[in-house]
Amino acid sequence: QVQLVESGGGLVQPGGSLRVSCAASGRSFLRYAMGWFRQAPGKEREFVAAISWNGETLQYADSVKGRFIISKDNDKNTVYLQMNSLKPEDTAVYYCASGSNTRAVKVGNVANWGQGTQVTVSS
Repeated sequence: QVQLVESGGGLVQPGGSLRVSCAASGRSFLRYAMGWFRQAPGKEREFVAAISWNGETLQYADSVKGRFIISKDNDKNTVYLQMNSLKPEDTAVYYCASGSNTRAVKVGNVANWGQGTQVTVSS
């Protein structure tokens, strides 16, 4: 079992950058692929990015490709989402998740969810 706690959300202007973090507890962190999802008001939760347990496989939603970067630090049991060139449509609650592999995470087949962190892009 892995417990996930997100942090780093906030208010940022369009075109700005923000990094959100997800701290994981539990000895099995290294066994899991990790991912980020987001949910905007009135919309379904959607996949954003995923990274394999060893960091070698990355997957991104088309809407964030070239702007967002997912990474992980296994020594710190933490996964990050660096968000650049932010747009108002990126406004959402961002959730961290863990799963068996990146393909599973991408389709929402995840084992654990965090509680979410709010990201608001507005001038």
